[in-house]
Amino acid sequence: MFRDVSSCNTYNYGDALYWDARYIQEGGSFDWYQRYSALRPFVRNFIPLSSRILMVGCGNAVMSEDMVKDGYEHITNIDISSVAIEMMRRKYEYIPQLKYLQMDVRDMSLFPDESFDGVIDKGTLDSLMCGTDAPISASQMLAEVCRLLKPGGTYILITYGDPTVRMPHLTRPVFNWKISLYNIPRPGFQKPESSTPSRKSYLEPIPLSEKGLLPADFVLEDTDSHYIYVCKKINDTEIDTIPTYRLTADVL
Repeated sequence: MFRDVSSCNTYNYGDALYWDARYIQEGGSFDWYQRYSALRPFVRNFIPLSSRILMVGCGNAVMSEDMVKDGYEHITNIDISSVAIEMMRRKYEYIPQLKYLQMDVRDMSLFPDESFDGVIDKGTLDSLMCGTDAPISASQMLAEVCRLLKPGGTYILITYGDPTVRMPHLTRPVFNWKISLYNIPRPGFQKPESSTPSRKSYLEPIPLSEKGLLPADFVLEDTDSHYIYVCKKINDTEIDTIPTYRLTADVL
């Protein structure tokens, strides 16, 4: 259940061998979904510059480099592909703020509990949701992310998955996350001149229904847009403030 195939294809994006072969063939650098310039307002608002940050599924993206240029001081980058990690280690060996480790997000036991103030995921959960045993893989990854976050820390998930396919995973009570949802258009998207603005700003959170879904009157200007889930790990004393989303059978 809960396997999202909306943006999947025949590739097994959860397989290290696939990524090793891809990075060997392509080389260079590539940022999935969004560049840091578009995500900066969210990152800067929810993750302070002094934070210890974990970038999961870093690949060969330049986002971490851009964040260091913006003032971030401690970014640990992990990826399942040893090819990507070795490539990035060589590229950024002169930048002490960046650390690169080969690791599977489903087992990050190298790190102690509550090691990070922020975790950023730009398409990694989506990759697992396209692989085999997707629900199990997603559960393992999110449990590890929650374990590694300090109380008050933030997990920022950038994904194609709308609330019908992501909220069932994110709202499991064991995670104790307070979730805010945002939506931004894909890079280069041009809104038709005749269209009526559906909201004042992309920086405004989307009010979710009692079921944790998009409101009925929500207008998706770009059908290939990206959702940003900002998940704050709250303290035990704050648990009563977490909204309870009632998922009905048609959602499950």
